[in-house]
Amino acid sequence: MRLLLISDTHLPARARELPSQVWDEVAVADVVVHAGDWVEIGLLDELEQRSKRLIGVYGNNDGADLRARLPEIARADLDGVRLAVIHETGAKQGREQRCAAQFPDTDVLVFGHSHIPWDTVAPSGLRLLNPGSPTDRRRQPYCTYQTARVEGGALVDVDLHELPRRG
Repeated sequence: MRLLLISDTHLPARARELPSQVWDEVAVADVVVHAGDWVEIGLLDELEQRSKRLIGVYGNNDGADLRARLPEIARADLDGVRLAVIHETGAKQGREQRCAAQFPDTDVLVFGHSHIPWDTVAPSGLRLLNPGSPTDRRRQPYCTYQTARVEGGALVDVDLHELPRRG
């Protein structure tokens, strides 16, 4: 099972559209995960149409229209991998311990908000992933997203992808 992880797209405020490389990943992904801050509902509509399966949450910049269609926390079992998605996890200091306590029955937690890619494992075994943003790099050198696979009940081949800088 192929996964595409994105967050903090901020369309159309930070970019007019998702980069074509991300749309190429949507086309081959079995599951697309969006960890919030869509900003406008058009991307949700388009991802619902173009994704085989979409798991998404709302973020702090998402208005009533998105909050009416998306949860604050999403959970799914992906072939034995217990996934949770949330937009904000708080400060990076102590993140693993806080999230492990908040999500005790979770194998993988995907989050966003900071636009900073993140890939760590809590002492409990919880894997925390933040794909960064494919449209707003902020102080990061590149816009980013992550891909991964679920195989044999485990998350494997987690890769961070850097997008070319926009001219």
